[in-house]
Amino acid sequence: MGEFMLGVVSSLLATALTVLGGWACSLHARRWPAVLLSRITGLGVLRALPRQQLAGKEMAADLARARWVRVLAGRGNELTRDSFAPVWEAAESVQVLLPDTMTGQDSWLAQRASDIRRVDPGFSPGLLADQVRVNAAYVSEIRRHGQPVSLRFYNLPNLHRLVITDDVAYLTLYRQTEHGRNSPCIVAHRPGALYDHALFLFTTTWEHSRPAD
Repeated sequence: MGEFMLGVVSSLLATALTVLGGWACSLHARRWPAVLLSRITGLGVLRALPRQQLAGKEMAADLARARWVRVLAGRGNELTRDSFAPVWEAAESVQVLLPDTMTGQDSWLAQRASDIRRVDPGFSPGLLADQVRVNAAYVSEIRRHGQPVSLRFYNLPNLHRLVITDDVAYLTLYRQTEHGRNSPCIVAHRPGALYDHALFLFTTTWEHSRPAD
């Protein structure tokens, strides 16, 4: 009987340790140290994701309930996807910043395209500028249908993507030779120092950008 009970206890203990080990190694558990440090320092970080594309579902949910949205993109492909559909229909105000394609071959946009070509041979010269123009035309068409959307163009280093709502900010830090979707993404809530900084970056760029018209 004693050996049987010892076997049962050993089995339960092994199972518990396996579950605990799996939990400790899970992405959810690994977030807690960052969240705790964020609360102590006031940074306001909710999550730090290794790749921007992992934030897709969560960002779509945040966009669906946003009162206003601010977007600074290096290309703007996300603007044409289903995740932004609720934004065009329900948001009270949307401001979009895209790279200026009228700045010539020495522009920051051209530099970003050159960096991407190092790892993507299909990224021909001029392709990034063409994609930006297509996405800008998409946003302009939405605006012509009476939606509260403003579009401007910036000529600054193409270093990050910002998607900001009245509640949360998604800050993607572009790697020099990676597509944005493969670059790390930080999610920060309001109030918090990182959220405020993301909004400051957007506002400052907006004030020094060129109107679409």
